Amino acid sequence: MPEASTFQRAYSPQHKEQRAADLMEAARTLASRGGVRAVTLTAIATQAGVHASAVRRYYASREEILLILAEEGYRDWSHAVTTLLGDTGAIVSAELAHSLADTLAERPLFCDLLTHVTLNLEREVTYDRVRAFKIAVVGALTDLVSSIVAATVLDTAQAWDLITAVIAMTAPLWQAAHPAETLTRLYAEEPAMAHVGVDFAPTLTRLLTALVDGMAASRK
Repeated sequence: MPEASTFQRAYSPQHKEQRAADLMEAARTLASRGGVRAVTLTAIATQAGVHASAVRRYYASREEILLILAEEGYRDWSHAVTTLLGDTGAIVSAELAHSLADTLAERPLFCDLLTHVTLNLEREVTYDRVRAFKIAVVGALTDLVSSIVAATVLDTAQAWDLITAVIAMTAPLWQAAHPAETLTRLYAEEPAMAHVGVDFAPTLTRLLTALVDGMAASRK
């Protein structure tokens, strides 16, 4: 990583584009390593090897950077699930639940970001930024809903309800499954309390299977 003393301002469009990408990658690395809560503009600048003041030439805030990462996460997750499901119309509830839960478990940064999106990221950016985010997310989820309808017995309204439930459950379950160091110590020292922890993918899979079973039964 370059030292701050070697920092050079980007002047050409290509250099500016690369600098913006470097800052985004720095935020991704930091969030993946230490969690979304630990990411600051200063840390992003240090990781990217630029002065802290340079970050604001490209992004208004850490919240904007993290919201863009969440936007990428929605697109990536939607594509992954859509690729898995195909369009057979014969996928059963447990298979659908596994596809949704397992693809989320494979994307820890996205799961962590889901906690922060509605809590603070959407609240701390401009109207134009949050509008662009919502447009991108709705597009990604519309594709995902279409793939669920094509692969299962669920209709469009049920598929939307399912995705809403998946997102709503993922954030708290992910945090519960990855407790703070103090909680990890507590569970180790007092095993009777360890049952309050959860195993993310299996727990989410069980809950989603039951939900999809109920939705499917209501169509009979």
